[in-house]
Amino acid sequence: MGELVFVGLGLFDERDISLRGLEEAKDSDFIFAEFYTSLLAGFSLQKLESIIGKSITVLSRREIEDESGEIILQKAKERKVAFLVPGDPLIATTHIDLRIRAEKRGIKTHVVHAASIVSAVMGLSGLHNYKFGRSVTIPFPEDGVLSRTPYEVIMENRMRNLHTLCFLDVDAEKRRYMTIRKALKILLMLEEKIGRGIITLDSLVVGVSRAGSDDGKIKAGTIRDMLNFDFGSPPHVLVVPSEKLHFMEAEALCTLAGAPEKIKEMIV
Repeated sequence: MGELVFVGLGLFDERDISLRGLEEAKDSDFIFAEFYTSLLAGFSLQKLESIIGKSITVLSRREIEDESGEIILQKAKERKVAFLVPGDPLIATTHIDLRIRAEKRGIKTHVVHAASIVSAVMGLSGLHNYKFGRSVTIPFPEDGVLSRTPYEVIMENRMRNLHTLCFLDVDAEKRRYMTIRKALKILLMLEEKIGRGIITLDSLVVGVSRAGSDDGKIKAGTIRDMLNFDFGSPPHVLVVPSEKLHFMEAEALCTLAGAPEKIKEMIV
């Protein structure tokens, strides 16, 4: 039987692939990649192909999700296939489904992990990883309708004194990438609609842009201030911290993310 290797590409450009990932790709008979689950802002497909010495076939969301990745599975039945994925390969549930399908067909699989925005945000902000609750995606409105899920998840986490990591919607085919400013406006609209007092202009939030790059930004502050902060180009990600902070978290946000000293009143 063949083999399917999931290889993480990391956060920013083609240099973020690990040495192990590079070796696996070079040793593969076919190489596929997807770029619809996240944006690698500095990535060059041509440069990575040059480094590997082989061509890479880029697949669409339709080929991976609607067609269940059959193009990959068919090749992996008898040959070695590498599937290159932004960030860490199995953060997206789509890729877990593909791995399960492969294993059920008797195709051996393994994973070459890489940096993920999940761990990067925690490291950049200084917020403690064990204080994060359920994460959520803030999607673009569909036909003017806002999903209530982001608000509800933030509310549930705050009731448990937990931080919320908010992924911001990506529509790669239309080259639409949600910004922190847009996400904050959506949360404020949800607050106006639902009215539980969870999101206000004085709420503390943390924004991160282009994690892993030389010009990435991290900024913590009230929503009122963050609406006017220039985070630059995507990808962006947002954190809504808990109402209470550990003293080290507050110190890190002030020192590393320029948060106002007033947040030290949130220390418990």
